[in-house]
Amino acid sequence: MQVVTWRKSSQSVEGTSSQCVELAALPSRVGIRDSKAPEAGHLMLDRRDFRALLAELKR
Repeated sequence: MQVVTWRKSSQSVEGTSSQCVELAALPSRVGIRDSKAPEAGHLMLDRRDFRALLAELKR
């Protein structure tokens, strides 16, 4: 079983933002979850799709 380390953005300051996500880097995928409700599950994207998501969000 692989241990997954979730990381929150350095731009996210505890208690000041209600819309934060956490990311987990896996060998071929990236996990995304809501930092306020990690027990609610997560989304897994392959790295290509994750890059496309980031490009779309930046537009």
